[in-house]
Amino acid sequence: MAVALPALPARPLHALLKWLVPAIATASVIALARRVRRRQAARLAPSTPSAKAACAHCSERPVQLTPRKALLGDLERAFIGLSKDPTACVKRECYIGWHDYFMSVAMLSAFRSKDPNRQVGACIVDPKTQRIVGIGYNGFPIGINDDSLPWARSATSWLDTKYPYVCHAEVNAILNKNCESLAGCRMYVTLHPCNECAKLIIQSRISEVVFFSGAHRGEESMQASRKMFKLAGIKMWQHRPSSARIVLDFEDEQ
Repeated sequence: MAVALPALPARPLHALLKWLVPAIATASVIALARRVRRRQAARLAPSTPSAKAACAHCSERPVQLTPRKALLGDLERAFIGLSKDPTACVKRECYIGWHDYFMSVAMLSAFRSKDPNRQVGACIVDPKTQRIVGIGYNGFPIGINDDSLPWARSATSWLDTKYPYVCHAEVNAILNKNCESLAGCRMYVTLHPCNECAKLIIQSRISEVVFFSGAHRGEESMQASRKMFKLAGIKMWQHRPSSARIVLDFEDEQ
């Protein structure tokens, strides 16, 4: 059964618009004012959590690393680098491990090399105290000007190449030792040691060799070094860093 609705009084269009437009404008102004008040209240609210809440969540908060996320690598693994978190209340877990640290020292030592083609660094450590007892990099013997001998890899004569003159990083690290004996020490070197360096390593009583790059490990000289290390009972293994890169940014740390 249909219900008859009372008829609305007819209004001219201009009269309806005259009533509707101010109503819409008033509602918009009220909504905008409420939104502004909410934003101001949120801005004035204390943003620093209580000490208890901070301790409960500090381990979940991402650490701000410097310089520029000093270590770039797998995001699933902790970055290794400097961090500045004034709200932290527990020790940080992104510190560098011993093997990464000593291999980084060897790598940084390689930056001192004048060799334009291959820079190699070595670092000798006493594993009992985790102290560095020797550092070296490849270069010409002490007292010889770096411009007096050739740096070429190949030439008509062998005497015109670098090979008769360069002292390897392992040799320099052993000769630069600051302790009486290297017996039982561990050597970190950025490149697989050759057979000549292996002889000196064995004679120095070093008990462990950690190398980074095995680019030439298939060469006969490298095979000979591994054979001698095995026969001498010296442990040798290739280091796998926990992250791909460590960046030293002095400007960012000023």
